[in-house]
Amino acid sequence: MARRTGRRPGSPDTREAILVAARQAFAERGFDGASIRSIAAGAGVDPALVHHYFGSKDQLFLATMNVPFDPRELLPQITDGPPDAIGARLVRIFLGVWDSPAGAAGVALLRSAVSNEWTARLLREFVVTQIMRRVADQLAIDPSQAPLRASLVASQLVGMATVRHILKLEPLASTAPEVLVAAVGPTVQHYLTGDLSEAVG
Repeated sequence: MARRTGRRPGSPDTREAILVAARQAFAERGFDGASIRSIAAGAGVDPALVHHYFGSKDQLFLATMNVPFDPRELLPQITDGPPDAIGARLVRIFLGVWDSPAGAAGVALLRSAVSNEWTARLLREFVVTQIMRRVADQLAIDPSQAPLRASLVASQLVGMATVRHILKLEPLASTAPEVLVAAVGPTVQHYLTGDLSEAVG
């Protein structure tokens, strides 16, 4: 059988070297500022090898975060439907992930972000670029208001995750998801589409 040619094979440590370089690049320069070429240079490999292991920059970023889900796959579940109910859908999907077995990785990430600035930077980039930016694009939110709206939504969702899964404060820790959707959804909806003129005026 002919041996495959055309792509330089990586050593067993190549993948980890790329991840280390990517974490540093994303934490220092953000998702937008980091490039595949610069990450490859940091890892001492050809950019083609980064694509070989991880595909796109989005996929590489998710790998550095050890996120057990791809936000792009969940986005249609959030954005499809009436715009005035997107807050409830976002809370419902968020709880569905965090309350599932996959949520354990999210809890570990959140714990780490509290005590580690590098992880905190990566988590901020993940929330802003992989989730909130895509939701904002779908809603055609005014770019001048998008950062504030994203921060407000993140404060609500991350705060809920912290109280529910890390502090485990009752009764919120064991409250049925749909009760939380009904309670928190309207607030998230206001942060996304409501009038923030007083807040930014």
